[in-house]
Amino acid sequence: MRHLLPYKYVEEIAKAGSIRKAAEVLAITPSALNRRLLAIEDELGVQIFERLAVGVRLNTAGELLLKHIRNQMSDLERVRSQIADLSGQRRGSVAIACSPELTGGFLPQQVQAYQSEFPGVNFTINRRFRDDIEMALTEFQSDVAFVFEPLKLADFQTVHTMQQQILCMMEPDHPLAGRDSLRLYECAEFPLLLPETSWGIRHLLDQSAVRLGLNLRSVIQSDAREFLRDYKRQYLQLSFEIPINAERATEGGRLVAVPLNTIDVPAGNIFVGHLKGRTLPVSAARFLEQVTTEMANRFDVE
Repeated sequence: MRHLLPYKYVEEIAKAGSIRKAAEVLAITPSALNRRLLAIEDELGVQIFERLAVGVRLNTAGELLLKHIRNQMSDLERVRSQIADLSGQRRGSVAIACSPELTGGFLPQQVQAYQSEFPGVNFTINRRFRDDIEMALTEFQSDVAFVFEPLKLADFQTVHTMQQQILCMMEPDHPLAGRDSLRLYECAEFPLLLPETSWGIRHLLDQSAVRLGLNLRSVIQSDAREFLRDYKRQYLQLSFEIPINAERATEGGRLVAVPLNTIDVPAGNIFVGHLKGRTLPVSAARFLEQVTTEMANRFDVE
């Protein structure tokens, strides 16, 4: 809608921190974009950007305006999805902020299942770490979030929570395979493939190792769970996973999953939700309902 173009201009300039860079994204000349910005500021009667030696930065008035813009765009997307529902054609988009532990296995299955029923809905998956996942919601970069062991939930409306016991992953012929559970000191005797410290799994492992006085020997450290899952491990190497994503790694008996004893490493928690106080577009709300129902059916059964 053309009347929303000024909103788009302000958001892109704020995101880029530069009129020139924003103009490239918007496919207009920097001088034309600057004129539009000056017209917006003239209409408001106040400057919304500080002009710096290099680039621009939102001032307090600009931050208030940008928050209003994001609320307006969110409301418009919600109305669009409601109108599409009235016509019997589910359309729209769903933006998901997701911890790296949750990008494989379960979530892709759920997106595929939703799109098979509603092919007009597009998805964007934004991988965010536990310390900044809430920012993706407050800045309206994502509609819903799936986070494992978040650092804070001040503006997070929790829809569903689920405990996940940490699993130790190994080759079928590993000496520890076939056990009902493992103590962390037993794992510490072998070379480990560990996620980076920004992961919730690593946080739980490191906390427990410090408490127990153990040294976790990392032979490979990566922030890519696909690498840790698919890496052709050498003799005796171990890695760690959570149950919601372990199914693919254990397909065909390629790897074996043995839970860590919660005496040593407590179970972590997955939080599913959205920005507090926000009314989600229909597509995002229905997808969230689908996912939480499936989580309850598959993982919350005693």
